[in-house]
Amino acid sequence: MRLATFNDGTPDGQLLVVSADGTRALAADIPNLLAAITAWSSAEPVLRALAKRVNAGKGEAFDPAQLRAPLPRSWQWLDGSAFGTHGELMQIAFNLPPIETDRPLMYQGLSDRFLGPADPVPFPSEADGIDFEGEFGVVVDAVPMGVTPEQALSHVKLVVQINDWSLRAIAPAEMKTGFGWVQAKPACSMAPFAVTPDALGEAWRDGRVCLDLLVDWNGKRFGSASGAPMDVGFHALIAHAARTRDLVAGTVIGSGTVSNHDYAEVGSSCISEVRAIEIIRDGRPTTPFMAFGDIIRMEGRIPGGAAPFGVIEQQVVRHSGAAR
Repeated sequence: MRLATFNDGTPDGQLLVVSADGTRALAADIPNLLAAITAWSSAEPVLRALAKRVNAGKGEAFDPAQLRAPLPRSWQWLDGSAFGTHGELMQIAFNLPPIETDRPLMYQGLSDRFLGPADPVPFPSEADGIDFEGEFGVVVDAVPMGVTPEQALSHVKLVVQINDWSLRAIAPAEMKTGFGWVQAKPACSMAPFAVTPDALGEAWRDGRVCLDLLVDWNGKRFGSASGAPMDVGFHALIAHAARTRDLVAGTVIGSGTVSNHDYAEVGSSCISEVRAIEIIRDGRPTTPFMAFGDIIRMEGRIPGGAAPFGVIEQQVVRHSGAAR
């Protein structure tokens, strides 16, 4: 089942059930996706019935340009760092010591808005080191404190694709405070469709999204890393987050930047990784961060060509209030 949010002018938008081929949709008689996930046990049968109808040819065409993030806002965004290769390269990029822990890495970020898949992305300055980070995420229903990883898997109701924007020039200073990120982590973006795990078929295995994430920067392929080799699956990330607190329905949990050990062949999902690779190879980084006017495109693909989440394609722009 594929779900989307149409821009109807309200803060949370209109919930749509979209056909498997992405060409038609039916409006749900549920206010929005946040309301649906909050009452998933009663909402899911209604949405499944609409999905059956729309996949049988019912529904109407819709304007993809009017789709917002599936969750334009939610209660909580928790981002992991579940790809070891990414962590190792980041330590090189920022000259940081290894993190000595056997716990999953995670921080709590901005959740009061998720940018839509085609929204321009405003930043105040190119000097802040504008970077993209392609990743996958899950949306959970209410998760009780102390849930085990085995129990946590049943709480994954939707899977999403995310661009976790980062400002790399600011991040090191905030990391050194020990209090986490504020300025370095602005709003994330989401691809247009949230899908139920069953819609991914064999691409959803062991709590992992086993798809290649195709990343193009200004029309040139930048990376095609797979989401399969997460060090820990989403069920372990959920259990980690819920160790000392309940997780409210609608919590979004990210995988962290998709990264593979064979990055020389498959590329990367963020600029900082490439800069770290250049440091290893050449002694210094040469790839710049993003500039105003640059376009980033991300698309998770199933072998054979299907893109269950749709496409994120956005342009970086100067914030209207920024000094020139």
